Amino acid sequence: MSFSATLTIDGSTALLTLQGELDATTAATFFAQVSEAAAGGPSRLVLIMDELAYMSSAGLRGLVFARQKMGEGVEIVVAGANKSVAQTIRLTGFDQSVVMSERYLA
Repeated sequence: MSFSATLTIDGSTALLTLQGELDATTAATFFAQVSEAAAGGPSRLVLIMDELAYMSSAGLRGLVFARQKMGEGVEIVVAGANKSVAQTIRLTGFDQSVVMSERYLA
């Protein structure tokens, strides 16, 4: 399965829609989009994961990268993660560093 990460800016919120499988072979795309989002200086990064089927440890490294790249003052929201992806985030304790939401509400 392929992967895509689409960045949209809505005021001071960067929306990053993730689709497919985020793993070691696709993580560079995610890193690049996070870097582009951070360059805009948003106050909030929303990772829309409704269509993200799978996330490996490389995806978790991507979340850590996003947290570091955005800085502590930027809220990161993980929206719409399926049970498997949400469980992976929770098992690592990373859910303490982001806001977990069932869906994105503008």
